[in-house]
Amino acid sequence: MSTAEPATLSEIQIFQQQARMAHKVMRVNTDGLTQEDSLVQPQPAGNCLNFVVGHVVNVYDQALPILGQEPVLGAEATKRYKRGSPPLTDPAEAMQLSDLLAAWDTQTERFQAGCASLTPEVLDRPMPGPNSGGELTETVRSLLATILFHQTYHAGQAGLLRRIAGKPGAIP
Repeated sequence: MSTAEPATLSEIQIFQQQARMAHKVMRVNTDGLTQEDSLVQPQPAGNCLNFVVGHVVNVYDQALPILGQEPVLGAEATKRYKRGSPPLTDPAEAMQLSDLLAAWDTQTERFQAGCASLTPEVLDRPMPGPNSGGELTETVRSLLATILFHQTYHAGQAGLLRRIAGKPGAIP
């Protein structure tokens, strides 16, 4: 009989695992979709898949500097995808889905690398919350947990938008 303790993942490894899962779910849910598919609007309201992918890209670009990593596209390139933006209905305002997904891939790699360099002291550092007006209401740790939940939420939403675009579900 073994007395070895079961292995447990570190907090950093959990963040990295969540990022990998969000990445995989988004890629599976967008596999084989065209730019046109990404612009199909849900009815009666909501935002298209192109907006959702652009939105998670916008969020990661804002989060990467917290991890000591460079943004991939930058705030100017993704400003159309900021939280609270009106629905994306004009194809001329949409970035190419392939470009957004390429940025998502690079961002995920940078997010992983940035997480690997985190220390307990950095995780405990006070940060402004998303809607705090700059007030220090979060820590790096709690903000990363919120960001990863956000990314995973929208990766799952991409599966519904895939079906709205007339494609079969990608995750059984």
